[in-house]
Formats: sequence, structure tokens, C-alpha cells
Amino acid sequence: MLKQHLQFKLSQKLSPQQIQLMKLIQLPTQAFEQRLKQELGENPALENGKEENDSTDDPYDELYDNDESGDNETIDTEDINIDEYLSDDEIPDYRTKANNYSADDEEKNVPYAAGISFTQYLLNQLNTVYLNDEEWSIAEFLVGSVDESGYIRRPLSDILDDLAFTQNIYTEEKTIEKVLKIIQNLDPPGVAARSLKECLIIQLERKNPTPKIELAIAILDKSFDQFTKKHYKKLLQKHAISEEQLKDAISEVERLNPKPGGSYSGNNRMVEHVVPDFSIRIVDGELELSLNGRNAPELHVSREYSNMLKGYKEAKSKTKSQKDTVQFIKQKLDAAKWFIDAIRQRQQTLFVTMSSIMNYQKAYFLSGDERDLRPMILKDIADEIDMDVSTVSRVANSKYVDTPYGTKLIKEYFSESMKNDQGEDVSTKEIKKILETVITDEQKKKPLTDDKLAAILKEKGYPIARRTVAKYREQLDIPVARLRKKI
Repeated sequence: MLKQHLQFKLSQKLSPQQIQLMKLIQLPTQAFEQRLKQELGENPALENGKEENDSTDDPYDELYDNDESGDNETIDTEDINIDEYLSDDEIPDYRTKANNYSADDEEKNVPYAAGISFTQYLLNQLNTVYLNDEEWSIAEFLVGSVDESGYIRRPLSDILDDLAFTQNIYTEEKTIEKVLKIIQNLDPPGVAARSLKECLIIQLERKNPTPKIELAIAILDKSFDQFTKKHYKKLLQKHAISEEQLKDAISEVERLNPKPGGSYSGNNRMVEHVVPDFSIRIVDGELELSLNGRNAPELHVSREYSNMLKGYKEAKSKTKSQKDTVQFIKQKLDAAKWFIDAIRQRQQTLFVTMSSIMNYQKAYFLSGDERDLRPMILKDIADEIDMDVSTVSRVANSKYVDTPYGTKLIKEYFSESMKNDQGEDVSTKEIKKILETVITDEQKKKPLTDDKLAAILKEKGYPIARRTVAKYREQLDIPVARLRKKI
């Protein structure tokens, strides 16, 4: 049975302009500059730099005073050549500018070093080794199987099958093993190893043989499991050595590179350059915040486009194509004016949000001591500046601030709160810093377990459970007590 009923519903929808503004706010400095260049390229009514005419009147606003664009309006375009403004041959003013940065920026361009790939680096070394045709084909395949860390992580049996099916090369495992040993003699030392154990042993074997080196090789070869688990007493007994000898052998192993591929500087990996969006300085004991000048470009609406539209509106006759031209110009001018306003609003939002965060964490920014960080969540800042939590999140998750203590992602200053034994709210970052200090100062021969760490924190006024200590320790990337043990 069908029924009809009325229902009132109140809903809020974001306009396309609001959505675009949120996207602009989220962009960090470098991405914002790319977005700016894109908009300048797509909209000829938008120009970069200061306007040549110093008049304070906005030529754009004049166009919409007494705007009567009804059907009775007549347009005559005989004196205006639209092609002069829309020709693809004309070079816009902004394209003649050297850059889009403010005058006070020190570094305008970031140089990138050119280089060859890690794979090609290995193949170039193979050119100095004599190999027959079959061995060369196998060597090329093995080099292509080396990952970015410098390892070959596939069994030789799988490589044997792949050579047969994909390269039409039928060989034996011992031949592959022979070619692999040749590749393992290439630089960087340890490359093409099949395991961490093999990688470390290869590097040790490349060194001049000494008692310490030979002992280190023997320990890795015969007692690798006990070595990684730091069962030092078992190692002392098994190899009949003193603590001093074991310490020397461990010292040799600690100098090795567990990821030889990572040491190659020309492996063409993407290099991420962090550009701070804000800068905080201490001037006469007070904090001073500034927004990166590259976030505040000077833009204006094209006066030529504005005058052209004004000329159309004052004309006396029209055709349909000419009306379409007027509509096109108005759309471009509308888009240009909105984009300029959106950038101004973006600047204001960024500055207000970061200013609130700086003042909230004033004690930290003055001292640099993470123990001075106050508990702070997104809602604290959102309430203070009367903005939505999502807006604060967009600023915090993608922006960096340059401080006297280094450049950091803004979201790192946010943390949950816990109560100490005095009932005061303290930041979890403060607890983590104290935990890190306690572990740094512990006796490495007898590292503190999570239970003992929890007891020490409780004595210091932070009553937290052992499992919470374990969670914070893992977040700090600190291993368990057994793996922190040293002789």
C-alpha cells in the first residue's frame, strides 16, 4: 500500500567554491605554487604581480554597477577586436616573469643531481668482467632482481624457472650460483646477498683479515640466531672467547651496512624537499610568526579584460556570438576575482591557525623542551579560532613550521592528555620524552624491562600501565630490553 507524507529536513551542502577553498588550504607551499601556475595558465583574466595602474578603484567592480544584461541590451564590437585578447600567439605577462617568489626569498630554485640507476650502476661494473653469452644473460637477470635495498630475495630455484620461461635460458643452479658470486664482488659491498647474514659476511670478507674480523665471520656463520637475539653468554661459551673479544667482534659488525643498496646515491629515488610554510623566531624574548612569502603571491584581475567587457556593455548593437563572448569574459573575470579572494582567505586561515597553535604551545616554542608541550587536540584550536575541526586538520596534517629547534610537521605538536599523580593534565609527548631519557640512561648490560620502566615512571608521578609503556616504547621505535643489551 502506497502512502504519502511530508517530511522537513535541514541539510547543509558545501558550494563548489567552498570545496575548492578547502583544497587550497590543504596544499603545502610547493603544491600551492603548482596550483597557482595552473590557474594562471588556464585563466587569461588573472595576472601575476602588482597592477601597473596605482588607482585604488577596482575596475572589476565598476562592471557590475548598474548591470543590466537583459535581452534589450545592444552591443557593438566594431571597435574591439576579441582576437587581440584571446590569440594563442600572444604571450601573457605572467609567462615573462622569472619566478613567482617574493623578493625576500633566498633560494629560488632547488637543484637536482642527475645520475644513473642502481641497476645500470651494477651493469656498468659487469662490463669489466669476462662472461660468456649465457653467463651475461644470467647476470643481467640477477642484477634486474636486486631490490632497492641491495638484496636478491628470491630462491635460486625460482630464478632458474624464470630464466627458462621468460628468457629461454636453460641452465643449472650451480651456474647461477657462480654468476651470483661474481655479482656479489661488485660495489657496494654486500650487494646481491640473499639474506642479512650473507650480506654481513660478504662485507666482512672484503676487509683485511684480522682476528677480530675472523671471529666476527665465525659468529655470524655459526651463531647468527644467538647473535641477533643477543644471547651473549651462549656466544662466550660456544666460541670460547672473552667478553673483550666478543665486544671487538660486535663492534666490527656494527660498522657494516645492512642495506647496501641504500648507500648508492645515484639510484634516482624521488628526493623530498621540505619547504616550511611558517617560521617562528624568538625576538627579545617573544615569539614572532611569519608565513612563507611564497604563500602570499601578488595577483590582480587583468585590466585589459575588464576594459574589454566594459566596452562591450557600453556598445549599442549585438549578435548572439558577441553575447557569448561577453559571457565568456565575465566567467573568466568571475573566476579570477574568486581565486584572488580564495588565496587571501587561505593566507588568513593559515596564519590564524598557526598563531593559535604557537600561543597555545608558547612555553615549548620558547624553551624547545618537549616536556613543555601541553596536551592539545584539534578541537582545542578549532574552538579558539572558531573554525571547523576539519579546517585545523587540513593545516596541521600537511604544513611544516621552521623553529629554532628544527623544521617539524605541525601535527607533531598535537597529543592526547593523561593525568599525573597530582591530577594535572600532561601531554603524552612529555611522558614519551621522559621514557626515552630513562632508557638512554639505563645500564646497557642490564636494560630495564617494561615493568621496571612503568615502576620508574610511577615514581616520577606518571602512573601508567606496563602495556602503555610498551605502546609508547614501540612508538619511539625502541626495541625490548633483551635487544637493547650490550656487553
